[in-house]
Amino acid sequence: MAEELHNPKLDDNPGSNTEKNPADWVSGDDPMTGAQASYLTTLSEEAGEDLPPEGLSKAEASQRIDALKMKLGRD
Repeated sequence: MAEELHNPKLDDNPGSNTEKNPADWVSGDDPMTGAQASYLTTLSEEAGEDLPPEGLSKAEASQRIDALKMKLGRD
């Protein structure tokens, strides 16, 4: 009889693959999106931070967004 393969979908507490470290993104080196730039600008203004530099990657923008949200006490 063949050995049964483990199916993570059937685990009681399956791990999540919905969150990935931005440094591990396949598209992390792509330029930040317009939505990221807009949100990053808004958060920077609310936090009293300098506006973000142009030319950030998607991963860099995501990391700055997370840091600003933390500073502002948002999840």
